[in-house]
Formats: sequence, structure tokens, C-alpha cells
Amino acid sequence: MTRTASRTPLALYALTVGAFGIGVTEFVIMGLLLQVSGDLGVSVPAAGLLMTGYALGVFVGAPLLTIATRRLPKKTTLLVLMGIFTLGNLACALAPTYELLMAARILTALAHGTFFGVGAVVATTLVAPEKKASAIAIMFTGLTLATLLGVPFGAWLGLQFGWRSTFLAVTAIGVLALVVLAALVPATKTAEPLGRLRDEFAVLKRPQVLLGLAMTVLGFGGVFAIFTYIQPILTEISGWSEAAVSPILLVFGAGLVGGNLLGGKLADKRLAPALLGTLAALTVVMFASGFAFHDRIGAIVATFLLGAAAFSTVAPLQLRVLQQAGGAGQGLASSLNIAAFNLGNAFGAWLGGAVIASAAGIAAVPMISAAVPLAALGLAVLSLSMERRAAKPAIAEA
Repeated sequence: MTRTASRTPLALYALTVGAFGIGVTEFVIMGLLLQVSGDLGVSVPAAGLLMTGYALGVFVGAPLLTIATRRLPKKTTLLVLMGIFTLGNLACALAPTYELLMAARILTALAHGTFFGVGAVVATTLVAPEKKASAIAIMFTGLTLATLLGVPFGAWLGLQFGWRSTFLAVTAIGVLALVVLAALVPATKTAEPLGRLRDEFAVLKRPQVLLGLAMTVLGFGGVFAIFTYIQPILTEISGWSEAAVSPILLVFGAGLVGGNLLGGKLADKRLAPALLGTLAALTVVMFASGFAFHDRIGAIVATFLLGAAAFSTVAPLQLRVLQQAGGAGQGLASSLNIAAFNLGNAFGAWLGGAVIASAAGIAAVPMISAAVPLAALGLAVLSLSMERRAAKPAIAEA
């Protein structure tokens, strides 16, 4: 694949457009729950399950579609997945019942994990080896911009013109993504002849890959334990009004963008210190936010730092899994890491809810949740220690 100074950024930005659309689809439902529940005649908790159903669709779809598309060129795979995404959002916009909306959400989610997984692999081939993490970070900027701009705008659009208009808008983004992916991502042939299907899954026998996936689940499990309940945290603990929540979430989104790009640059320089440093920073920020959320200004600072610390881990975690998978196993491992992100999403929402329902209450959510990325940091230390021990015999033999 030819790498040129002019074409490479455009190809990466094409991936970013797709990531933006997918990010909006995943999270915008949180701002449309009241409209959906009222229009389709279901309870707000039932409408909330549209978020859970999507996350589980990603978790199931990532390995299945990665295997189903493994014989296709990667550009073709990206176009097929974006086609599924676009049709799924159109189906959401037209769904006459709650059940059909849920089915359409799950259909859309099936493409999510594999798009990010394959996209991350493609992104690393577009740049020099020392820029791989930054390339992944650029693609994931689409997801962070979706949280910063797309989700608030989608919620506003749904409020003004109905929730279906939001899904029609995301459908249009899907069409745009199809065009730019087709035009800008270089066409490639499939890699070396594919082996047996069982060989594709052999990557799951590698302890380092499993440890990497577990780090992602735990790292983002802690983040979503707080983020899922950020509205009641800001109103009940920090003392902000409900009207102030949306502007504060823009601060969170700004932190996501900055942290994501910083994590990519750090991982390009030295991956192991970046992995340890970003997970350690996330743990500290989450624990400290337990104090900061009791002050209105402190809450804004904590919200920004939470977003920055959370997404500074994205590129190091993704690149770590890609490196440990190696060769033919990269596509499946990369998609599974996106599935692990969504499993962390579901786990974090459950954990935060459990803490709120306990005697500790909502004020304890940040501090208790900080134990989750701390566990991820412990796994990272273990993983790197195992890697060093395995390298010593090889050095001795040499």
C-alpha cells in the first residue's frame, strides 16, 4: 500500500467519518429516551434497554462479522459494514414499534465492532510503523467527536423535529461515509491465503491477548460506571441544574478528543509506559473525582479530566492487543477489543447502579469505580512482567 503525505491523512479521515456516525448512533439514544418512550408507548427503562441491546449487539457481532468477512478485501469489508450501518439506521427511523426499533438497533450494532476492528488494522497500514498508535487515535477521534458534538446535536434535533429525524440524519452520515470510504481508502488485496477457521480463533489461546481484552473491559467498565450516571451525579452531588448538564458534557467531550490524541502520541513513543501511565492516570482521576464532584467548579474540572484520562487509554489498549495478536489474528483480536469496550460499557452501567442502590449511595460511585481501572493496571503490570520473563530465555539463547 502506497503511503503518501497527501493521501494518507485523507484515508484516515474517511475512517474517522465512519467512526463519527457509528459513535452518534450508539450514544444518542440516551438523549432521546423520553421522546421514544412517549411515541412508542413504552416505559423509560424499556427505552433505556435500546442502549443495552446495542451494546450486546456489538459484543456478539464483532467476532461473527469479522469471521464472516475475513475473505473479503478490507476496503470491501468496510463498505459492506457501513452499508449495514446505514440501512440499520434507516430502519430505526422508520420502525413503527418498539420491538422493530430494538431489532433495527441490534442490526446496526452488528457492524460496529468489526468496523472499528478492521478500521484500526487498516489505519495502521496507512502510516509508518512509528505512527501506528496515532493513526488509530485519529480514527477514534470520530468517536470522540460524536460524543462532543454529534450526540448533543442529535438530542437537540430529536427534541425539535422528533426522534426519527435524528436517525435520518445519521443515515445521511452513513451515506457520506460510504462515499468517502469508497473514494479515499486505498484498495488492497486480501493478505496471504487464509487458513482454517480454527486457526483464526487460535488468537484467543494467547494469554497476552486475553489480558489485553480484560484490561479494556475493566478500564472502560470503571469509566461507564460514572458516565452512565453523570446526570444525577452532577445534579444531586455537585448541585448543578439539569439545564447545565448538557454544556458540562461538552467539557467531557473536549477531554475525550484531547486525551485520545495524547494517548496515541504517547503510545507511538513507548507503548508499555503509555499503557501503564494512562491506566494509572485514569485510576487517580476517578478516585479524585469522588472529592471533586462535591464542588461545582471541581465537578467541571473532574468531568474534563475523566474524559481525557478515559480516552488516553484507547490507542495504547488497541495497539497492545494488535501487537500481541500478530499476523492473521489481528482482525479478530481488534474487533474483539471493540466488543470488550462495549462489554465494559454494560458492566460499568451495572456496577454504578449497584453502588447507587446500596447503602453507599451515588456519592460513592466514583471512588468505588476507581478500583476497576486499578485492576486493569494490575493486569497491565502482570502482562508486561510475563513478556519480560518470556524474552529473557530468548536473549540468553542468542
